[in-house]
Amino acid sequence: MPGSGVVSQNGRVHRHRYSGRMGRVGILTLVALSMALTASCRSSTADRVGSAAGLSAGPTDAATAGESAGDGAGGGSGSALALLGTVPIRAEDNSPKYVRSEFGTAWSDVDHNHCDTRNDILRRDLHSTTIRKSDSCTVLTGELTDPYTTRIIRFDRSRNASAVQIDHVVPLADAWRTGALNWTDAQRLQFANDPQNLLAVDGPTNTRKSDKDASEWLPPSPGAQCPYVARQVGLKSRYHLWVTSAEAAAMRTILQKCPTQASLGLTATH
Repeated sequence: MPGSGVVSQNGRVHRHRYSGRMGRVGILTLVALSMALTASCRSSTADRVGSAAGLSAGPTDAATAGESAGDGAGGGSGSALALLGTVPIRAEDNSPKYVRSEFGTAWSDVDHNHCDTRNDILRRDLHSTTIRKSDSCTVLTGELTDPYTTRIIRFDRSRNASAVQIDHVVPLADAWRTGALNWTDAQRLQFANDPQNLLAVDGPTNTRKSDKDASEWLPPSPGAQCPYVARQVGLKSRYHLWVTSAEAAAMRTILQKCPTQASLGLTATH
């Protein structure tokens, strides 16, 4: 191993050689440091690649933005409570006034699967269903565990078709008053038929909800309130809708009871 020089006070350089043992220790130390640095670099690179490929666990981009731009409401990264802090708060705008036709023909076949949206949702949310053979689409009977009341509802189209209704989680009228009046016809049609904004629910409960926002109506079952509000927040964020001050306060009150509740309805289904 090469010698090492030390400069003394008189300016002379005294050279000496380390012992063989010290040389081996130095080499081993350098090798260990090199291996540690290499492992650290590989780990950092893997993290970046995993993140870019969407392989690492974490919130969606929209939820991440909500966490970084939140208003201190709390909640973990990706939570509905964090995302709520990014949704604008504004007064309602109902001029011109809401009319259902602005969102297109009810229950259109927007995904072109030869079945209207209502029956698509019934098939998704009901179990033990029977389907009309002539069109392979219309749901004739089935059972629903109502997400708003937890009641078991036996659906029979021939006896009482309205016993189960399809609810817009963010009501169309509420969407209209909080930004959708500025959308194109195509955007409103898509929103009205978005499966993530639709749930098969108990008919009378849905009628009582009508077009009320979260400050005016919440599901009767306490256990349904967090996921319900989380879905509203996710949808309002994705569609760039706003909330009123009363609506934001009501949503925050609910989500503070479940601060880790994930945002729902953030990702388009098609």
